[in-house]
Amino acid sequence: MSTPETGPGPGEDLPVVAPQLRALRRRSSLTLEAAARAAGLSPAHLSRLETGQRQPSLPMLLALARIYGTTVSDLLGETVADRDAVLRAPAMEPTRAGGWTYWQAGAPGRGMQALRVHVPYGTQGDIVRVHPGEEWLYVLKGRLHLRLGDTAHVLMPGDSAHFDSLTPHRLAAADHGGAELLFVHTLLQSPITALCLGPHPGETP
Repeated sequence: MSTPETGPGPGEDLPVVAPQLRALRRRSSLTLEAAARAAGLSPAHLSRLETGQRQPSLPMLLALARIYGTTVSDLLGETVADRDAVLRAPAMEPTRAGGWTYWQAGAPGRGMQALRVHVPYGTQGDIVRVHPGEEWLYVLKGRLHLRLGDTAHVLMPGDSAHFDSLTPHRLAAADHGGAELLFVHTLLQSPITALCLGPHPGETP
């Protein structure tokens, strides 16, 4: 049985990420100490991640992927050769949840997910979202209210924002016609509704 201090016990499977971490660090010509310092970890903790004695958290994976100049998918040893690089418009079926409409604009299961989003006026603007990862959005049409922490912004068409998702944030359309966005996030393999809408109806925000 695993504990946060001991890591996997005898007979338990080691995480797939373990053999990738050391190889990618060496490929980046970083010492254990330098990589650990850049990731905000102790060298001993990073060593345990590389040997499979500890399970990495998503924030750790995101930090290490940035440091090594790669993706979370690469860290996890995922095979991407059999995935299509191109997603055609007819395959972008809309998904609706909480009044918002989403079109998947990238391949599923990668360390980064891309969406085209329609944010209608007057829906979900009161939900504050906080989660590991990064977000990037680009306003295609309409105006968007974006609150990051205690700061409020109004984004016009052509404006973009790129921020750490651990910063409390919320989105709302500023115009009655709604807003159209391109949206990219690094929250690994999250359902669309959980990512963009926060708690489902009936759940406590």
